[in-house]
Amino acid sequence: MAVPSAAAASAYANTARLIDPSAGLVKGPGEAGSGPSFSSMLSQAVNSVIDAGHKSDAQTKAAVTGKSDMVDVVTAVSESELAVQTMVAVRDKVIEAYQSIMQMTI
Repeated sequence: MAVPSAAAASAYANTARLIDPSAGLVKGPGEAGSGPSFSSMLSQAVNSVIDAGHKSDAQTKAAVTGKSDMVDVVTAVSESELAVQTMVAVRDKVIEAYQSIMQMTI
């Protein structure tokens, strides 16, 4: 059984990895890299949120049929909620950065 705080730590670690220059994901001017593209990282993040939702649904269905403990259901729902909240927070930061860039004078 996963703990929601562990799921949160994992989500924040994945987000931190996106902006960590030592991870090789952020390239300087003129640097070419064979690292993962932004779109692949974004699709992985979205897929992990979707997977958390599917896990939550499966646990809920199992609880309805009496095959799962209620603690497992609450944990799965909490993990799913946390994953969505993290994704929304990252989305908000991206939108904020975009708006900041659009306000810059050239």
